[in-house]
Amino acid sequence: MGERVINGDWKPTSSSNGERTVVLLGRTGNGKSATGNSILGRRAFKASAGSSAITKTCEMKTTVLKDGQVVNVIDTPGLFDSSAESEYVSKEIAKCIGMAKDGIHAVLLVFSVRSRFSQEEEAAVHRLQTLFGKKIFDYMIVVFTGGDDLEDNEKTLEDYLGLECPKPLKEILQLCDNRWVLFDNKTKYEAKRTEQVQQLLSLVNAVNVKNGGQPYTNECFAELKVESKLKQTTIWLEQQLAKEQAARLKGEEVAQIAQRKSNDEIRKLRENLESARREIEDQMHESNEDKIKRIIEMVESKLKETITRVEQQLAEEQATRLKEEEVAQLAQRKSNEEIHKLRENLERTQRETEDQLHKSYEDRIKRTTEM
Repeated sequence: MGERVINGDWKPTSSSNGERTVVLLGRTGNGKSATGNSILGRRAFKASAGSSAITKTCEMKTTVLKDGQVVNVIDTPGLFDSSAESEYVSKEIAKCIGMAKDGIHAVLLVFSVRSRFSQEEEAAVHRLQTLFGKKIFDYMIVVFTGGDDLEDNEKTLEDYLGLECPKPLKEILQLCDNRWVLFDNKTKYEAKRTEQVQQLLSLVNAVNVKNGGQPYTNECFAELKVESKLKQTTIWLEQQLAKEQAARLKGEEVAQIAQRKSNDEIRKLRENLESARREIEDQMHESNEDKIKRIIEMVESKLKETITRVEQQLAEEQATRLKEEEVAQLAQRKSNEEIHKLRENLERTQRETEDQLHKSYEDRIKRTTEM
């Protein structure tokens, strides 16, 4: 599994480390609320071992540890459940970030050793990356619940990860730099509970150091939304440009084919005229006047038919070319209108983001002044 960030020689945190805020994410039934209660040292969140979600919305509770460390814990509904849609997940996590006045110091992914790592959990982690970028892994810590089950079976978490850990879960642990901790939320021993919490907070502090003391804030989320919007806009514009280029190339190809066909018809017409002229000259030397007249009439009729056919074909090709050009012009006008609307939306998003960042900055200054 690779080298872990901490080992058994953990050290208690001190009050000088400042306030810490963590958010619990995971599938319903994995023990998010119970883990939150273990961290807080009291039954602050409603917990159940069933598959039905008890937590309906984000909640934040606070505790002060014996060493003076202030810890805020945010519990969430089952954002990893298959029924959770991306828009709902994004909205709830944004709410979590808004609850934390100084930002979130760590994201705790809660998995249970009692159940197999599911495809919906794997998909949910990828969804988090899509919503918040790969940077979110720098804030992640994996919490495994069900430590009492492993203890009853005389197994360690290392045994579980070595023998039964699926490849997708191993990849997630690697993305988190193998930051993980085992929780027994049923323990009756205060010393064991305290040790678990201190191990977790040691990892939280390691995350804080890794990120330069910068928690994940509303500003980070807003900047990511702007970057995501810019990326989507760029991709859309590139796709539109590719479509327009393809349409233009197709129009040019049709025009070139029509031109080649016209040139071939004109060349054949000239060859027929030349052939007819030579035939007339040959006949004039050996035929009488009536025969020459019939030949001239025959050639003129053939020439008239050929000219009429070529004129009709040219008219059809010209109509086709005009239709292609009209379609291309309509597509260009539509594309220009879409680009104009997109630019307006992007500028509005940037203005709203700047206003949000400015307001957040003023609120922070105000809180600092009040303190």
